Amino acid sequence: MTKALTPTIALLRAVNVGGTGKLPMTELRSMADELGLANARTYIASGNLLFDTDLDEAQVKTRLEERLHAFAGKPIGVMVRTAAEMAAVVAGNPFADCPGNRVIAIFLDDAPPADALDDVRHQDGERLALGRREIYVHYGDGMGTSRLVIPAAKAGTARNMNTAAKLAALSIA
Repeated sequence: MTKALTPTIALLRAVNVGGTGKLPMTELRSMADELGLANARTYIASGNLLFDTDLDEAQVKTRLEERLHAFAGKPIGVMVRTAAEMAAVVAGNPFADCPGNRVIAIFLDDAPPADALDDVRHQDGERLALGRREIYVHYGDGMGTSRLVIPAAKAGTARNMNTAAKLAALSIA
């Protein structure tokens, strides 16, 4: 009996942002196809890959990171969420009353430690909250001038809530 395919999302870290980490989305889809990830598609050119798979999270992460390393010649981190997990991130947004482009979820591999916000630096009006495997940040004045540093988020990757909601919707469409 074959395992059912699960709608899944891979979030690549530091891809096509600010002119660094260039990775054409057509290349990312090709990589996904090579790895046997079904129905691979991308959303905006910032390293969002949607697909269906019977692999578990660790297998997807390992295979994509190995393939991306071979392509880029350097490590590229990948955070993996199922469609249901992404929908839960959106539903769990503690700042849902704020504009989605001013709230981000920083996706992590594991649950943030309970003291993850204790060593935040340069906080100036930003509001933060811990999620299941995310750190939520509301940038009231926008991200452009913020100097916020969250050491616990260093290995994560961020998406604003508009993008997270769109990824959740696309992954189950």
